[in-house]
Order: sequence, then C-alpha cells, then structure tokens
Amino acid sequence: MPVAAPLPLVLSMGDPAGIGPEIVAKALRERPDLRHQLVVAGDVATLHRALRITAPQAGSAAGGLMLAEIEQLSAAGDVPPGCMAVVQACALPEPATLGRIDARAGRAAADCIRWAAQAALSGKARAVVTAPIHKEALAAAGVDHPGHTELLQSLAAAHMGVPVSALPVRMMLSCPGLSTVLVSIHMSLQQALHAVTQEQVLQTIRITHAHFRRAGLAAPRIAVAGLNPHAGEGGLFGREEIEVIGPAIEQARQDGLLASGPHAPDTVFMRTRQGAFDVVVAMYHDQGLIPVKLLGLEHGVNTTLGLPFVRTSPDHGTAFDLAGSGQASAASMLAAIDAALAATPAS
Repeated sequence: MPVAAPLPLVLSMGDPAGIGPEIVAKALRERPDLRHQLVVAGDVATLHRALRITAPQAGSAAGGLMLAEIEQLSAAGDVPPGCMAVVQACALPEPATLGRIDARAGRAAADCIRWAAQAALSGKARAVVTAPIHKEALAAAGVDHPGHTELLQSLAAAHMGVPVSALPVRMMLSCPGLSTVLVSIHMSLQQALHAVTQEQVLQTIRITHAHFRRAGLAAPRIAVAGLNPHAGEGGLFGREEIEVIGPAIEQARQDGLLASGPHAPDTVFMRTRQGAFDVVVAMYHDQGLIPVKLLGLEHGVNTTLGLPFVRTSPDHGTAFDLAGSGQASAASMLAAIDAALAATPAS
C-alpha cells in the first residue's frame, strides 16, 4: 500500500440476523463521502440483501456493492462512484434468517470482528468500527467472550504476545454532552461490586486520562462517581468511598491527573453534562450506561479504551424486532464512524 495513501476504516457488519448490515448500508447511502474512507468486513450476499431492504424502491443499483481486498482500497479512485467496498470476511453459506438467534450468524459476526481487528493490528486500517452483535448468538457459536470488548482485548493481546491481563481495557459510552468510562462491564452486579478495588479504579482513571490526552485534551477533568447513595455520606451508607475509591483518586492526583470525587452518583452525570467535567468514571455497567442511553441512544458511541487501535461502535443492539424492516436509524453508526475518524490521523 503506498505510504502517502490514507488507510481506510474497517467496519464489521455485526450479526447478519440483526440490523447491523442495514445500518451499514444506510450510513453509506446517507453519507456518500464515507464510501472512499472505509471497507466493510462482512458477507457479500448479506450486504446485498441489506441494500435491497434499505432502498427497495431503487432496485439493485442503489448503493452498489464491490468485493475488494483491503490493499486495493488505498486510493479514493479505487472505489467506483455509488459503490460500497466489501471484503468477504466470513463463511456464511446463505444469509441468516432475520430476527433469530443463530450460531452460524454469531460465528460469522465473530469472524468479521477478527478480520477487522487483524487489519488494524497489522497496520492496514486506521481504526475499527463494529456494528452490533448478539451475545447469545456469539455464545451459541462457541465464542469464549461475552462481547466485543473482551474479544478485541483477547485478539490484541495475542497479537502483542502478552497475556490479556497485561492489556487492560475499558468501555466508554458517549453521547452529545456526556462520556462515561466503566470500571467493570459484563458481569453480575454482585461481581461488579467486588471489582471496585483501589487498583481497578486507579487503572480506569489512568486509562481514561491517556485516551483523552491522545484525543488532544491536555488536562482532562475526570469525575469519579461513588458507589453508594450520596457517595456513602461519610461512611453512613458504606465505606467503599473512604477505603477504596477515595485513595485511588488521591493517588491519581499525586500523579498529576485532574481526578476528583467520589461524587454522588445521582448528580455527577448532570454536572458533567452542564460542563463541570469532561468525563465520568462510573463504578459499574448500569450506573454509567443508563444516563448515556437516556440522554442520547440514537447518537451514542461505544469506544474501547486501552487497545492499540481505535475501536468505536453504535450504542445499541441488534434490534431483531426491526431487522428486515429497513426502519433502523443509522445515526449512531454515523456517530461511531465520525468518532473513529476524529480520533485517528488520515495517514
């Protein structure tokens, strides 16, 4: 690939039984300028179907489709006008039945994620954007990871030749006006409470700081949420803020990071949206994700922090109930693409 040519983004199509292929097709139809900047890792027949579903009135000419190797996509002229560049990244004998959990669909989705990750890890892609997958389909396919974050972490660690524990990652969910990073993600609430340790909280603060510094913010203001109501109210409602979270924040401040808290979790998200902070570190999955999804699910972006490449994703699921209807919005997918482009140089 010529040195001067911009590297493409790679989009994985997501679960072929869900809305992933449709929102990919919609995004590229709504924003034709993006077609020269990315390649879709997916299944050609599935994406042909998505194009027909999302623009049935225009027939097969709408949007177009081209199968191409990533090395052929080094220049804008390589993608003919009106076409979507696709790499056959999975083995799927026929398009999956829409709206149903299927091990074959889960396997295809995982294969597309692996292809996209390897493209980024090998320096052939500038970033990865992933369409939604279904966790039950992934499990049915025998994939030993509950979601994108853990699978990408495992792939990156293997590529780097280090154990997974040596590559800590975190999930950040963002919508206009609010970003939140999670100390723990896909585990039971009981397990998540045990995961609130001084080491885990401090590590999350450091990973968050590093991400925003790379994004160009010299001194990110990191608000750390408490675990208990009113951030423990001085120990009346629990001592985690005093014995665990507070010491982690103090260590981060000694390291020169602008971390503050523990803040009352019922007000810190509002204060951040009002401009008091740049990002919130939340103690567990639902504490951090409920406010983001309430404020802006349709424009939400999931970013994995700590990977050796940028990865973003729409902040919604496979929406099996909408699959095949052509009604799913591409707004969150477009927000994820724009976030990945903004976070990476075009070279």
